[in-house]
Amino acid sequence: MSSLPVKFKKLRPDAKVPAYQTLGAAACDLSAAIDAPLTVEPGARTLIPTGLALDFGTSSADGSVVALIFARSGLAVKRGLALSNGVGVIDADYRGEIKVAVVNLGAEPVTVEPGDRIAQMAFFPVLRAAFEEVPEISDTERGAGGFGHTGV
Repeated sequence: MSSLPVKFKKLRPDAKVPAYQTLGAAACDLSAAIDAPLTVEPGARTLIPTGLALDFGTSSADGSVVALIFARSGLAVKRGLALSNGVGVIDADYRGEIKVAVVNLGAEPVTVEPGDRIAQMAFFPVLRAAFEEVPEISDTERGAGGFGHTGV
């Protein structure tokens, strides 16, 4: 398995280094860098800081790498805490603090404690599209069939 060199800067002394929880984990956990417990009421959204800034390269015409932030499945299923933007995108040239946008989809308030694991982050290669306008695009067997066209 190859690895991607990722430099990080702690913006707070108590910020936790992202960590893979098992050898087979595809994503590392991000933790809350907050001074006190933070309660997210049902239906509410908030940004939770991680206290980290990352450097994993820069974008180029040949492509680059992107870090994607996902909800932690246990928090989402058991407590209703999900990402308010679905998936967070950290571009290779971003150097600000990584913050996690969350929403409480549950019926009960969710309290995040300092240091709690709040999301997971994985790295992926990026291909940049070279867009070309054409009068027609090729046809396929599927064609324009979308949303449930093969059944539910």
